[in-house]
Amino acid sequence: MKDMDHSNKILRRTLLRKSACGFGWLGLAGLLAEQGLIAAAAPENPLAPRPPHFPPRAKRVIFLFMHGGPSHVDTFDPKPRLEQDNGKPIPFKRSLTFAEGKLGGLMKSPWGFKRYGESGIPASDLFTRVGAHVDDLCMIHSMVGDGVDHGGAVLQLQTGTINFSRPSMGAWILYGLGTDNQNLPGFITIMPSLYHGGSKHWGSSFLPGVYQGIPIGNDKMEAKDLKDEPIEHLRTRGVTTEQQRYELEMLQKVNQQHAAVRESDPKLEARIQAFELAARMQMEAADVFSIDKESPETRKLYGLDDPVTYDFGWQCLLARRLTERGVRFVQCSHSYKWDQHSELARLHFKNAREVDQPIAGLLTDLKARGLLADTLVLWGGEFGRTPFAQGDGRDHNPYGYTMWMAGAGVKKGTVYGATDEFGYHAVEDRMHIHDLHATILYLLGLDHEKLTYPYGGRNFRLTDVQGAVARKIIA
Repeated sequence: MKDMDHSNKILRRTLLRKSACGFGWLGLAGLLAEQGLIAAAAPENPLAPRPPHFPPRAKRVIFLFMHGGPSHVDTFDPKPRLEQDNGKPIPFKRSLTFAEGKLGGLMKSPWGFKRYGESGIPASDLFTRVGAHVDDLCMIHSMVGDGVDHGGAVLQLQTGTINFSRPSMGAWILYGLGTDNQNLPGFITIMPSLYHGGSKHWGSSFLPGVYQGIPIGNDKMEAKDLKDEPIEHLRTRGVTTEQQRYELEMLQKVNQQHAAVRESDPKLEARIQAFELAARMQMEAADVFSIDKESPETRKLYGLDDPVTYDFGWQCLLARRLTERGVRFVQCSHSYKWDQHSELARLHFKNAREVDQPIAGLLTDLKARGLLADTLVLWGGEFGRTPFAQGDGRDHNPYGYTMWMAGAGVKKGTVYGATDEFGYHAVEDRMHIHDLHATILYLLGLDHEKLTYPYGGRNFRLTDVQGAVARKIIA
């Protein structure tokens, strides 16, 4: 399916239905498919594992999404010049900004920074526990995006485009590689935000619907609300497992009868696949969401013993349980909390308190279980924040900010790229969102220029017509 142009071909099922000889044409249809004159029938299971383009470094991804835009100059990218010139007028020309209100001068960080580990990579007092893991991290200080508003910036981070509906990053990865566990979704997003695009961020757009992400709750809920029914409508209350399986089988028969007399109905095909997955999930979903089975020590490691860290700790622990069971792409969202145009000191401190211990716990646990060797962990938001003040907060800054990676295929204890002395623009080894996506796909064994899908008369890809792999960060 990868890098295959279906635009001028007919489905084999359509050929069989329209031919007078019906199934007598099976041999001919197979020959024509081999010669590329018709599209081969879709595999019975489009989520089956597929070979990568080349040997991968990573098998799966966990994306820790800090929705709202954490301030890089207050977390992982210290700027002594801001300390030196605190309160002074802005000495440079400002790029396009999101909000002009209460514009102030340069603003130093309210937090101190400390160098950690053998690598000596700095982290602020907001992330002391994550800081202890810097020797396993690749700190990317030169991220660049095109959106100054949350809507466009989040959409670009999640789908590669700033203003169109396109398949999400997780959907592309699932389309390219399939999943290693047929009883669970290959792409799961935990507590996703309903703001700034909502389901577009885990949708499949023009890719077959089977590749879209499955949401576990949303950002309006708390983890305790999901203990009994993490995946909505997975189980029908008031009926036995056998009764529900019978219902699903009957629905499948009706759907398949409809599909047999239609040339092509992507929505119906996606519905058929969804029901098949739902039937299989009943065998394994209950177990994977049983966080209570974890030891008290593991639960404490993720911060489940503290109400402040419980929610994000639950997400991170669930992400580990999902990835070790073969789920290809898992996103944990801390939404929508990091948009501090005001009260930066109070709210960034509160946000970091909620995620620092869970993230450190995840890194510790993955490493102890040998999962970090083939799991890529990505941390960051849709942009950073300005080095100048907006009241007692900071404005949006997509021109130079920080994300970090850890795990499979990434050089440990390294820093990639740099912003200027104020932390405003990336000036060294700029990494655009397209480059980030190309690099993630490369680590998974996928060539971003070959992972394409035909739609609307041309082949599309996650990186559109841009993107370059940041080979300096590859181990």
